[in-house]
Amino acid sequence: MKTIAVFADVQNLYYTVRQAYGCHFDYAALWADISQHGQIVEAYAYAIDRGDPKQQQFQQILRNLGFTVKLKPFIQRSDGSAKGDWDVGITIDIMDAAPRVDQIVLASGDGDFDMLLDKVRASHGVEAVAYGVPGLTAQSLVRAASRYVPIEGTLLLKH
Repeated sequence: MKTIAVFADVQNLYYTVRQAYGCHFDYAALWADISQHGQIVEAYAYAIDRGDPKQQQFQQILRNLGFTVKLKPFIQRSDGSAKGDWDVGITIDIMDAAPRVDQIVLASGDGDFDMLLDKVRASHGVEAVAYGVPGLTAQSLVRAASRYVPIEGTLLLKH
């Protein structure tokens, strides 16, 4: 059975799904979809911690599904912009996991990860699957992935 490590860029998924569909991403459906292809042996969800109860409830749902939730504090800059970027953390964790698994799944449309997927495929021979919102996923990321799965239909939470 194929071993799979999953990496979910929570902020990217939240904003791209909301922008494209006006609803939320269904992490349980993602888990079920990935599980059809093998055994999930590692799963991480990268989020920003604002400390509000609704977010903590959501983080608990992710933990109940089987994700290890990694949190960074929400940082408000003096100019009003916010910082909360997990790109380096996700990259390190994917590089660490690649030698241990058959497949890496990245749920993010962020084109910054294209070189990462190219690298783990070339260096470790792993499959690299990208889940992203059509039209809001960088084409470079789609090209770098062994397989691209559009986030639509059953992967969306209908209210």
